[in-house]
Amino acid sequence: MYDPEQAVRERAYHLWIEGGCQHGHANAHWLAAQREVLSASLSNASEQPLATNAKSPRKAAAKKKKSAA
Repeated sequence: MYDPEQAVRERAYHLWIEGGCQHGHANAHWLAAQREVLSASLSNASEQPLATNAKSPRKAAAKKKKSAA
């Protein structure tokens, strides 16, 4: 199961490593990681089609007309 907080934690750690392991920038790394993870999540969500189980109103009406006839 995907854990967004864990993804942010790991990304923040990598940003800290990339920044030379300097202390005192934890909040900046955390916020940057949050932006990256949330942005990636939103772009992935927008690429996936919405799953719907509902039939369109026109198809339902047409089906009713056929069964009534």
